[in-house]
Amino acid sequence: MNLRAIEHFVDSYPIARPVLNGAITVGSVWLCLLMLPLRLPGMELAGISPNWLLIWVVAWSVKRLVWQGAMAGLVLGFLQDGMTSPEPTHALGLMIVGALTAKLQKQRYVQEDFISVALIVFLMAVISETITALQFSFVGGRSLSEIWTYHQFIALSSAILSSLWAPVVYFPLNRWWETMSVSEQN
Repeated sequence: MNLRAIEHFVDSYPIARPVLNGAITVGSVWLCLLMLPLRLPGMELAGISPNWLLIWVVAWSVKRLVWQGAMAGLVLGFLQDGMTSPEPTHALGLMIVGALTAKLQKQRYVQEDFISVALIVFLMAVISETITALQFSFVGGRSLSEIWTYHQFIALSSAILSSLWAPVVYFPLNRWWETMSVSEQN
């Protein structure tokens, strides 16, 4: 089924638009959650894999308001905490990523294309991992030098991989959300 057929179906049944849009959005989050623990060949660097939820939060926040980006980050962070350990929380880092990404786009510092999105994901992965390292510093249990040495390795690996895989999540979701918003305006 092509995109025009979906647009025609959605235009024929007004209730179908929010239901289908919600299903695609929730389904994409679910798929990103399933991808988090996978370590497929070519998708990891020294045991670190892409941060799929961070990529999704950036893709969502690029064309949203600051509070929408922050709420998406908060919800996805709690979902990630449910899959891993709640300490340190991923919700704080993803919430800040969502808010900063939305704020960055509102200020129009960057154009929206694959390279810009990859650069945003790179920067936001570093910020998110830094927030996690700060939480580890406050909790204690390890020396600060050990935390910050390991943080550099994790942040760089996560940022590189996440930015390289960002178009895989961003392009189809952005295309879908643009189609839904254009259809709503007509």
